[in-house]
Amino acid sequence: MELEHSDIRNMLEVAIVAARLGGQRAMEEIRYLKSTLKGDEEMVSNADVLCQKLIIERIKENYPDHGFLAEEGGDKALLKQPPRSEQDIWWVIDPIDGTNNYCHGLLCFGVSIAVVYQGRPIVGVIFDPATERMYTAATEMEAQCDGSRITVSDEKISRLASFGLDSHLRPEQIEPVQEVVRRTRFRNLGTTALHLAYVAKGSMVGMLSNDAKLWDLAAGVFLVTTAGGRVEPLDGGELFPVDCAAYEGRPYSFLATNGKTHDEFSKMFRL
Repeated sequence: MELEHSDIRNMLEVAIVAARLGGQRAMEEIRYLKSTLKGDEEMVSNADVLCQKLIIERIKENYPDHGFLAEEGGDKALLKQPPRSEQDIWWVIDPIDGTNNYCHGLLCFGVSIAVVYQGRPIVGVIFDPATERMYTAATEMEAQCDGSRITVSDEKISRLASFGLDSHLRPEQIEPVQEVVRRTRFRNLGTTALHLAYVAKGSMVGMLSNDAKLWDLAAGVFLVTTAGGRVEPLDGGELFPVDCAAYEGRPYSFLATNGKTHDEFSKMFRL
């Protein structure tokens, strides 16, 4: 069964409402923060779970038979609820992307929601609660920020251009990252979703991400490509299509750019 344009638009509207609700709740909960370690290098807060529950409940009011794939499933596992209908539609959710920032009181985090249909994103929403900016994209619709069209920049690599770097670098990336540091005004915001949103709106010429999970990148990658940018996995191949039913948290590493700088950054990182 193929989706109609109206179906996609409706899902976009639901995603926007759910993301805003989740982000507003996160801003409220930051005053009562409790956090714990999830694994050796990840933090999780009580707000992650509360916001995810709120987001999913809001979506289920409209789409109870859709599938859900989200970061917080309890006992350090992801949450996976397969679709209860024949439609292969999954909502891929990160309630707080940038949890380490959030747990330290840094108001640089985002809510990321993607709708994945037959393995590919058809809706992407990223909400920045601190600025109340809503980034959106949907199939056959333009990428937008707060209802206004956005596109990637046409900037070249320069000392005035911003590039988003990951917090965790591979040993073989030290040399190319040093070149990025020398040639750009590099940034590390601590959130993959907002790095991607800023590439999509033209604030960054590119970004590098290591070990992102599907819920970190699904909405943002779709936003970048819809806005005219390029995305390339570091290990070759393609990010999509993805089998959400089989996904168990495999990390992805990729480069996203405004397109104009892509070949040069790709050469730096030997892709």
